[in-house]
Amino acid sequence: MTLQQLRYAVCIASQKSMNKAAAELFITQPSLSSTIRDLEEEIGLTIFIRSNRGIVITSEGEEFLGYARQMLEQYRQMEERFVKKEKSKKKFSVSMQHYTFAVQAFIHMAKEFGMDDYEFAVHETKTYEVILNVKNQKSEVGILYLNEFNQKAMEKLLLDNDLEFIDLFHCGIYVYLWKGNPLAGQEKIGFEDLKNYPCLSFEQGNNNSFYLAEEVFSTYEYKQIIKADDRATLLNLMVGLNGYTLCCGIICEDLNGGEYRAIPLDTTDKMRIGYIKKKKMPLSILGKKYIDELKKYEAQLL
Repeated sequence: MTLQQLRYAVCIASQKSMNKAAAELFITQPSLSSTIRDLEEEIGLTIFIRSNRGIVITSEGEEFLGYARQMLEQYRQMEERFVKKEKSKKKFSVSMQHYTFAVQAFIHMAKEFGMDDYEFAVHETKTYEVILNVKNQKSEVGILYLNEFNQKAMEKLLLDNDLEFIDLFHCGIYVYLWKGNPLAGQEKIGFEDLKNYPCLSFEQGNNNSFYLAEEVFSTYEYKQIIKADDRATLLNLMVGLNGYTLCCGIICEDLNGGEYRAIPLDTTDKMRIGYIKKKKMPLSILGKKYIDELKKYEAQLL
């Protein structure tokens, strides 16, 4: 297996076409196809399925390409540092469900390390995208939750993608709403109290399984429900329609302001907030620092 073969495979995946990849690489299509066949035979798996409509990446191919991209990036950094004598920025990326505290922890980490020598990326996105980003090493870690309902399905999905879930903290379920909501003054809220207010939920796109929902009680028959794609829209709906969502109860006033409340939901159910990473792959210095920042929020739950 050579770096050239890895470059060819990554280029095909990017172009989604053998012909387009061959043109970009300035080689013939038969030569490119032959090189990839040799690579697939050597590693004992099929990376691409060819058809008249282009190529499809297999699940094993996706995993292989994730490692290939990492190896090519490491080679590029070594070449810049030791051959071209260029100083390249170290990279760190995290993916997460829509958690303000996870963004705030990222901010604290970035401020400590500074942005002159590091290239940071944060992806606040759908649950399945969090998993794929960590699987394909677009992100080093992903932040999400497990509970009694989704645990088995999620753990199977993580196992299939060679990922592991590590607990950060356990917490109760809270109703997150605008301070002007008629329920904002209650010490505890039940589902009966919520029936006349719209439940706000993050859209999961094509992967809209109940097990991938960001909110607990995804199978509950809500009288009113509104799907949204981003956190800013969700907050606007809380104010404009007295909507609410269910969360872990951590409030970050530095980012969202003091206009919102988190009130305990009348339930004994719990959430496990944690992070996912590639199995057997140690965290980087930045990864460890980010996790340390996340652990500090457990104090808000005591």
